[in-house]
Amino acid sequence: MAEIKKSERILGLIHVLTKYTDEENELTARDILDRLHDEFDDTVEFHESAIKRDLRELEDSRYIDLIVNNEGDGLPKYYSYQNRLFEIQELRLLMDAISSARFITKKDKENMIAKIKKLTSHFLAKHLENQIHIEEFAIGEARQVKYTVFTLHHAIHEKRVIRFKYGRYNVKKEFVLSNNGDPREIHPYGLIWKNDYYYLIGKYEHKDSLIHLRVDRMLDVQITDQNFQMIEHFDITEYVNRVFNMFTGVEKDLKVRFSNRLINVIIDRFGKNVSIERDGEDMFILRTKAIISDGLVGWLLNWGSDAQVIDPPELVQQMKEESRKLHEMYNGNEGP
Repeated sequence: MAEIKKSERILGLIHVLTKYTDEENELTARDILDRLHDEFDDTVEFHESAIKRDLRELEDSRYIDLIVNNEGDGLPKYYSYQNRLFEIQELRLLMDAISSARFITKKDKENMIAKIKKLTSHFLAKHLENQIHIEEFAIGEARQVKYTVFTLHHAIHEKRVIRFKYGRYNVKKEFVLSNNGDPREIHPYGLIWKNDYYYLIGKYEHKDSLIHLRVDRMLDVQITDQNFQMIEHFDITEYVNRVFNMFTGVEKDLKVRFSNRLINVIIDRFGKNVSIERDGEDMFILRTKAIISDGLVGWLLNWGSDAQVIDPPELVQQMKEESRKLHEMYNGNEGP
């Protein structure tokens, strides 16, 4: 049997410790020797005396936090590697987030989850068996979304204009490119993950208002050689708070009377610093800025008579019109 280089032996030793030990699982030098023989080719020979010397070096090393448990004279030492970069609870959260993401294909989800399990020990990984049903949401045209996201982050960091094609589904479930399939260019400002999708926030060169686009609907994304200057005082969090259900529109001052039972809904949506005031015993008034859009109308309609728009007047009119349509629809005055 062939001898193995010391450097390779130590790497193999670290591999065994990270894979087979944790807070609840320890190994003696003899156990480690057996694991090494299991992990490596049968032609490689390991000696327990050499493994013990390597363990002493790792114990004194500042680069790996080796935990040694010695119960007393004449009893074997037990070794484990515990202080990992991620806690098991953090890995669980990462797995659940990936499982729930609609823009990631089922195959990519399964591959990423398998990699996450390798960030902990073999035994703890068994506690990470996925409890969330993985569905196939991502469209065929979006299978490159992970590469698109990487490209967009690079363009945002370098403040470079991007060129891309964009599309949507029609009622035949066909993915159709917009703008006759011609590419468009945009100044990329930032990326957000909302409603289980990635969105790019940016601005067309000759327009003042910001827009947002679904990243999984962007195709052939390329970084150009052209740089751009961002508008001053851009705040991505502030922008997202003004947009409802990722619809675009014109920004206005918004004033709405809500039932007290919706206070947590409002705080979840706008944050604790949003401006509200009591309006009698059962109601409060919200004042903020928002993008006036179909998304906002739909969001407000969710709450029925528990939400009454006061300003702006055009939004009041939209709410009246939608309420009228709903009334006519459910009273049989409109066709199917």
